[in-house]
Amino acid sequence: MFSRMALRGIKVVELAGLAPAPFCGMILSDFGANVIRVDKPTGPHIDRSGRGKRSVVIDLKKPDGINVVKRMCSKADILIEPYRPGVMEKIGLGPADLMKENPKLIYARLTGFGQTGPYAEMAGHDINYVAISGLLSMLGRKEGKPTPPINLLADFAGGGLMCAFGISLALLERSKSGLGQVIDASMVEGAAYTGSWLYSSRDLYIWKGSRGSNWLDSGVHFYDTYETKDGKYMAVGAIEPQFYQQFITLLGLTTEEVGQLDDPDEMKKIIGKSFSAKTREEWTKVFEGKDACVTPVLSMDEAPLHPHNVARGSFIKASDGHFEPKPAPLLSRTPGTVIEGAIAPKVGQHTCEVLNELGYTKQEIDALLCNNVAEQLKEKANL
Repeated sequence: MFSRMALRGIKVVELAGLAPAPFCGMILSDFGANVIRVDKPTGPHIDRSGRGKRSVVIDLKKPDGINVVKRMCSKADILIEPYRPGVMEKIGLGPADLMKENPKLIYARLTGFGQTGPYAEMAGHDINYVAISGLLSMLGRKEGKPTPPINLLADFAGGGLMCAFGISLALLERSKSGLGQVIDASMVEGAAYTGSWLYSSRDLYIWKGSRGSNWLDSGVHFYDTYETKDGKYMAVGAIEPQFYQQFITLLGLTTEEVGQLDDPDEMKKIIGKSFSAKTREEWTKVFEGKDACVTPVLSMDEAPLHPHNVARGSFIKASDGHFEPKPAPLLSRTPGTVIEGAIAPKVGQHTCEVLNELGYTKQEIDALLCNNVAEQLKEKANL
């Protein structure tokens, strides 16, 4: 099965970073790429998106460490780097340095604000990037302040996922030109691009109110969540008339009882009162299999055990027993595959193994270890 994975044979060097770059590397790994994460020697690095990767520890503050990474990139298809603009050039690992030696290299630069512009070298996090994208202004309840969507929108959707998409495009183009290219993946732009429809649909009737007062942002009674008798929640998205009618009927109400669109808050109270009469499980049975666009709000512990997700194998069990989402989307011939129980590598677990693959002799590897240019996890030190 693994020999049929879409990115089988693609070699990736990932410079260790926070959430976005590791997620990008994990996506490539999940679909068959050989991903080597270059960790710093300054202590443990926790990568929650490390499954399927290998880890080497290289000191990039030392010339010999720079040379190791140069050799890695000379044999690689892709480099993922998460540093601020100019850092890689300063240490001799910029695009001009590496692509001169390997013109086929796809050099992916994943940053918050991009490689250019007034904010390019400024620190930030997901909330800052989403704020600058314009999307944060739309997120939140009525009469409340803007609410960040955890760190999903910039770090992962507009960052890691968008970067992986750019890498895929560059790989496809390389198959025609034979050349690599630099990818400037800005999380601000990635988040904004993810929200393209929100920008282009602002003139539609569904967006006539302020934040939290519109059709898709909890401003109407037919697109919101409602608490059940047991303190859990049901999600309602009954937008279309035929689905809305089914929703109201199964809820035990009539259109006349619910009222009209001119007073959504009152309508929410009526619907909320109905939902509070039964438990989430009871309402799930009422709406299951019906075209009413009503589903239970599941926790992350519950979702992997839901019958639909179980039937599709949507989650896999990690080594510690908890569930993780399987690679998506599902390709018919070359699907992404993760071994059940797979774990992220320990820092420096594969240093000697990778150096050996790069053509370093045992004596050269011993010298790199002795001079603290490279570090190997102790129990794996022997070749």
